[in-house]
Amino acid sequence: MISNETLYSKTLICIVGPTGIGKTSLAIQLAKEFKTDIISADSRQFYREMNIGTAKPTEEELNSAPHHFINSHSIVDEYSAGDYEKEALICIENLFKKKDILILVGGSGLFINAVCTGLDNLPKPAEGIRENLMNLFQEKGIEILQQKLKEVDPSYYTEVDINNPQRIIRALEVFETTQIPFSNWRKKEMGLRKFNIITIGLNMQREALYQRINHRVDLMIAEGLLNEVTLLIPYKNKTPLLSVGYSELFDYFDGKFSLEEAIEKIKQNTRRYAKRQLTWFKRNANTVWFEPDESFKAIEYLKSIIKQKES
Repeated sequence: MISNETLYSKTLICIVGPTGIGKTSLAIQLAKEFKTDIISADSRQFYREMNIGTAKPTEEELNSAPHHFINSHSIVDEYSAGDYEKEALICIENLFKKKDILILVGGSGLFINAVCTGLDNLPKPAEGIRENLMNLFQEKGIEILQQKLKEVDPSYYTEVDINNPQRIIRALEVFETTQIPFSNWRKKEMGLRKFNIITIGLNMQREALYQRINHRVDLMIAEGLLNEVTLLIPYKNKTPLLSVGYSELFDYFDGKFSLEEAIEKIKQNTRRYAKRQLTWFKRNANTVWFEPDESFKAIEYLKSIIKQKES
């Protein structure tokens, strides 16, 4: 379904779904079908230094269709979802001058929302709050942050990836600055977007998805994830690296886990993240879901919807 009530001449196709499901492959097929560009909404694939652990598209895949917001930033850059919203909308506006259809793809729900509905004008954290929360995380681990979030904002706790410290810290710093839960700041109505939005999702049977995730983690290790993380140790406290696939290996290098334990934790945390992603994306009743091997059906569905818009 088209999520805008008003029909515009331009259409943004959003592809959502859990990690490892095949969103990149479908995005490339759609970009070729509609002769258009792909805009990434994967919050970790922006960063040039993070490749293997983010399952970034290969050079061959990047050359198959024009991509935007892949390798666009460095981990030393301060870059927020609000920054992305501004830059992505400018990019979309410029691309729509030449294209009628664009593809937005990613598993980061906050960044998808930034483009499709806009973000709230969240307050800047009071001085010292972020530093205090970061110190608490470094000294006592993520569990204490998870418990604090559960106490002050149970609604957001049920939706956020609780294994992602940057998301938890952001929510806690908003609460500690304002004494208002982060969930209360989020927009209730869609921001004005002067283009149609069609959202399709990819999903599959849970056990098959988990096997797929486990296999992908094994491939990442075989492809050199350990070496990639080694080079990033000087930057391990940077926000993008407080995430699955990196934080577990930093713990391994700190002697907290064996390598086998760290790899198992990556698999476990990635499976949990996938579950949270699905919870987030299934809130959008306008999303039409397909299996990863149903790309033909997805393309035919999109063609029919776009034809209806044009008629």
